[in-house]
Amino acid sequence: MKSRNALAFSLAVGVGAAAGWWLARRRLERHKADLFARSPYRRWSAATYLAGQESVETLHVLRDYLRWESSPRLKRRAVRLVRRMERALG
Repeated sequence: MKSRNALAFSLAVGVGAAAGWWLARRRLERHKADLFARSPYRRWSAATYLAGQESVETLHVLRDYLRWESSPRLKRRAVRLVRRMERALG
């Protein structure tokens, strides 16, 4: 009985981890798309989310966004995010 409970628990942890990973990837993809949205609020929110996702892929997306963005306020924010991420990633 004890080993069956341990197996069920292990299975639940594995399924939970896989679901969490899938949801995180889905959210990241959605926010990447929002980075180029018409709404400045959505772009700001997307940049805020991506700021916490330090990876080379995110850095490339932020650099593309920096070239695309026309709002001075959002562009300054993107510059700060790119510089911070470059330092963090080396």
